[in-house]
Amino acid sequence: MSSSPPQSTSSILQHSLRHLRAFLAVVDTGSVTKAAETCFVSQPAVTQALSKIEKTAGLPLFSRTPQRIYANNAGEMLARRIGRAFGYLDQALSDLSPRLKMTATTAQLKSLIAVRETENFTLAARRLGLSQPAVYRAVSQLEEEAARPLFERTSYGIVPTRPAQALAQAARLAFLELEQADADMAELTAAEIGRIVIGATPLAKSYVLPKAIASFRKFRPNLPLHIQEGPYPDMLGALRRGEIDFLLGALREPAPIGDVEQKVLFYDTVVLVAGNGHPLVKKAEISVEELASYPWVVGQSGTPIRRYFDGVFARAGKAAPKSIVETGSLILMRELLDTSEHLGCTSRLQAEAEIARGLMRALPFDLSHTSRPIGVTLRKDWLPTAAQRTFLELLPMGSDRSL
Repeated sequence: MSSSPPQSTSSILQHSLRHLRAFLAVVDTGSVTKAAETCFVSQPAVTQALSKIEKTAGLPLFSRTPQRIYANNAGEMLARRIGRAFGYLDQALSDLSPRLKMTATTAQLKSLIAVRETENFTLAARRLGLSQPAVYRAVSQLEEEAARPLFERTSYGIVPTRPAQALAQAARLAFLELEQADADMAELTAAEIGRIVIGATPLAKSYVLPKAIASFRKFRPNLPLHIQEGPYPDMLGALRRGEIDFLLGALREPAPIGDVEQKVLFYDTVVLVAGNGHPLVKKAEISVEELASYPWVVGQSGTPIRRYFDGVFARAGKAAPKSIVETGSLILMRELLDTSEHLGCTSRLQAEAEIARGLMRALPFDLSHTSRPIGVTLRKDWLPTAAQRTFLELLPMGSDRSL
């Protein structure tokens, strides 16, 4: 092996799955000969695969003795990522056909993912920058090997079968691991590759992220950060598909699904707020009946804050107000409170800055029982890169227990 391979901007994902399996076999057996036998390829093919992968990594991955070839620290790190990738992929491939573990290609799996997500061969081809016949052929090859259709043709388009959905999800997570491998290798050469994608609820955007990002920039001034917003179910789905690295916001009790885990950062309560000129801000005590007589700005149905809001009236045996604006935007809430007699129900921590600036007032209504956990939601067994780990360590930590 070359002692100092040139730095490359290419990706581990560009290598064939067969080459990556050969790399793992060499790490496991310590022998090119044994790896060739295990993978049913020639020794020169294994040697060539190792050379190309090492060039992509941009640094040595092995050391040699007359008796054995050893993976160094970088090689072990890369092997761990590649092993995790096949851990996702191989079971889904075997469920379709045992031979697919040896015959499926990256191009075929990328086509499967694109068709599954677009439910259209033409749109999938555009996404991949390929011709429609090329994408159709790639999926057809998988179907032929599996001896079953992977998509059902309907009047509305093409719909993936359950095995196709499972394989597409496994392939997406496997490819994500290989992208993470690029970041791992870059870290060892003091380079930066990739980005961090964070799903954020309104509370996270206004209270958690500003300080965390400012602190992170002291350590990683150039690594791109992408903050993704949206309804919680959409962001949870993106997290499970690997499109989001982690999700910040109110945690669900219990966890919403078995393949994610939640970690508590701190606790928050709900507060009722009004504009400075609202009649209720002058009162020392406020009844539920008075609250019910005004229009409201609240979170969407199904959110934790909305459940607490509905509970205020349910516990008093009163119907919830009918005049409601549903939004997660604190800016819209603030402006409505300032220009009308709307009341708001929101996170106390999220509203703190607005209250401190005199832009809204907290109402004297006890909601101390609404303490709720705020934290980070992760995919189970997720292995963060060094940069992702740094960001997580900079989040405010009021409790280290998991839900």
